[in-house]
Amino acid sequence: MEEQQHEFIKGRGAQFNPQNRFSRQAYEQGNYEQEEDWEAVRKQPTQILLDNSKNVVNKLNIPDVPLDYSINPYQGCEHGCIYCYARNTHEYWGYSAGIDFETKIIAKHNAAELLRKTFEKKIWKPAVISLSTNTDCYQPAERKLRLTRQILEVCLEYKNPVSVLTKNALVLRDMDVLQDLAAERLVQVASSITTTQESLRQVLEPRTSTIKTRLSIIETCAKHNIPTGVMFAPIIPGLNDQDMYEVLQKASDAGAYWAGYTIVRLNGAIEPIFKDWLQKAFPDRAEKVWHHIQSCHGGKVSDSRPGVRMRGEGEMATIIRQQFKLYCHKLGLNKTSFAYNMEAFRRPPKNGQLSLF
Repeated sequence: MEEQQHEFIKGRGAQFNPQNRFSRQAYEQGNYEQEEDWEAVRKQPTQILLDNSKNVVNKLNIPDVPLDYSINPYQGCEHGCIYCYARNTHEYWGYSAGIDFETKIIAKHNAAELLRKTFEKKIWKPAVISLSTNTDCYQPAERKLRLTRQILEVCLEYKNPVSVLTKNALVLRDMDVLQDLAAERLVQVASSITTTQESLRQVLEPRTSTIKTRLSIIETCAKHNIPTGVMFAPIIPGLNDQDMYEVLQKASDAGAYWAGYTIVRLNGAIEPIFKDWLQKAFPDRAEKVWHHIQSCHGGKVSDSRPGVRMRGEGEMATIIRQQFKLYCHKLGLNKTSFAYNMEAFRRPPKNGQLSLF
């Protein structure tokens, strides 16, 4: 892939819009005939697009993901994490996985209403609903739209278990609801932390909360008896792998009881987006990092095989796995488990009428 000609765009993850695989229209920087045309793109404001979905709960049938259901109130993510696997899904909406993913945010404004309808169906059996399996449920748009808070409130109303994973300290706004859920063992909250280096975070995940504030998510949850953990994901060998121990140590000290990790995989449109970013952000070690990623995926930068795709294989992936296990053991992580309360689910009486049973 040819390196893009324009300079690094601060405050953005993706540096260009690659062509949508499902569209004949190309978006690459080379299509802009004049420099001022590209300037308009780099200054593009965030657009919130409302989606009238008919369903919001997704059944997850993924062999290597131990989750039952998910809700993604937002498609696209202003956080701009360069490695985000969700970028590919933006192409199904007719947009690019590049800058479009970070600037055109699709909001399911009726998510809470649809969730309530799902819970009212007689076929629904209580199961854990996971937030942020695709894009972050606490990205900046949530500050105004409050879709995630509404979802949590519905889960509390019906006593249905829910899990939250986020890079944004905005989750602390909803501590009141989270505490009520936790009181009945209906929630876990985890923070995704990829590095201890603020300089790296600023280019890797340009619009996320700082590392310090992400640790405060763990600390605050632990203080209020909300089960909490940390995801060190993704590991990008040559960029953030050396931060593993410090991230796990700080998370453990803050009160995390569990930890997880994945190794970066650059499937679909993410490969050219990440490579372009890597060449611009870290030109001195771009080739080395790229080869390290390839060494974890059999010479490629991605793997689709369940059980292998997120953990990788080969010597480097083995070293990462062994280090993670050793560090968790030393720090007391993953020694206990959490069991959600599946017995509390209820359908509130309608019209104020009390149940006879």
